[in-house]
Amino acid sequence: MAIEVNDVSLSGLKLIQLPLFHDERGFFMERYNEIKFKELGLPHHFVQDNHSRTRPGFVRGLHYQYEPAQGKLVGCLKGRIWDVAVDLREDSPTRGKSYGVELTGENGKLLWIPQGFAHGFCVMGEEEADVLYKVDVPYNPKGEGGFHWADPSLGVHWPVEGLRAAPRDEQLPAFA
Repeated sequence: MAIEVNDVSLSGLKLIQLPLFHDERGFFMERYNEIKFKELGLPHHFVQDNHSRTRPGFVRGLHYQYEPAQGKLVGCLKGRIWDVAVDLREDSPTRGKSYGVELTGENGKLLWIPQGFAHGFCVMGEEEADVLYKVDVPYNPKGEGGFHWADPSLGVHWPVEGLRAAPRDEQLPAFA
C-alpha cells in the first residue's frame, strides 16, 4: 500500500490518504515519513508540532499566520473533525472559497494547507477530538490573523448545528 495524494478543489491543497494496517490488536499507520513525503513532492520540512484537544460542539478558527506565512499538515488522532481551509491568496481565482473534509482518528487522512489559507475545524459527534498539525515555520503571535468562522460571505459549510467558539474566535472580523 502506498500513500495517495489528491488535489482538491482549491489549488495547492492536498488530501493525503495514508495506508492503514489492521489486525486483531487494532491498526497501525505511519503518519509522517520525511523521505516518502519528499519523493511524493509533498512538504517535508516541519519545525513544530501542535496538538489540540477540543470538546464536541466547538469550532476553532478560522486562523492564519501571515508573518511569516505558515503551512500546516493537519490530521486527527482521536474523534472526528470537519476540517476547513479558506483561500486568502490575493491573486487566486478561488479567493474566499473554502474546502472541507472529515478527518478522524481512524481514516488515515491528512490535509496539507499551504501558506495563504485560513484554517479551522469543528468537532463532529459526541467524542472530544485530538488534532495534530505540523507547521513549516514557527508560530508568531504578532503575525497571526483570523476571520469569523460563521461569516456568511465565506459560505463555509459546518455540518454541526449549534456550534460554539471561544470568545477570541467569536470576536474575529468578517472576511470582507
